[in-house]
Amino acid sequence: MQGIILCGGLSTRLGDITKVTPKILLPIGNQTILDYQLNLLKLVDTTEVILASGHLHEVLFQAVGHQRLGVTISYAKEEKRLGTGGAIKNAMQYISAEPFFVLNGDILVENLNLARMLSHQKKIEHNLNSTIDGLLLSTLVDDVRDFGEIISDQNSKILAFKEKPADQHSGYINGGIYLFNLSISEYFPDQDTFSIERDVFPTVKQLYTYKSQANLIDVGVPERLESARQKYRSSG
Repeated sequence: MQGIILCGGLSTRLGDITKVTPKILLPIGNQTILDYQLNLLKLVDTTEVILASGHLHEVLFQAVGHQRLGVTISYAKEEKRLGTGGAIKNAMQYISAEPFFVLNGDILVENLNLARMLSHQKKIEHNLNSTIDGLLLSTLVDDVRDFGEIISDQNSKILAFKEKPADQHSGYINGGIYLFNLSISEYFPDQDTFSIERDVFPTVKQLYTYKSQANLIDVGVPERLESARQKYRSSG
């Protein structure tokens, strides 16, 4: 199985922390962010990961090379800023099999079993007797106002994306992990730079969700990065 990790951003929210070190190589506990992501993907027998790199690409390549934790590493370097959708489009030139996972390089996910997400996709496709375009991880939060909400039916098909609702209520939000078939590329716009969330997802016909209670840790801002480091340091 293959996977893509999006790690080409400028990491401006982290300031000086990432001027010389790519965000995905920042240590948390006794591992880097990349190591956490690779270990998560290895649980579903991922043998190759494409790093959608950009900022500090050469530093990343020198540190990681073409093999890490028993996983083959390839690179899809951005020559300009491509956005989340453009980065996936660029990295998909190295994808040869489906389905494949896409992870955001600045989000750690706890309490998630990717094997169950994969099984959920297979169950949906079995019931439909056809493949789907993609499956999004969604996670339950107490207040969706700061995130936007995913609305789905009883069969897990996504019906709508609601942008930051005004009223406070619990609901499911985008967890930043995707399981795509190659058909997702049919919805990509012609331009190089675009957002997977804004420019692609609302147009996809066969887009489903895997509901979870996974805990998301956005390590792309200094205070949350430090909080994650304290947590993993205290947990050994």
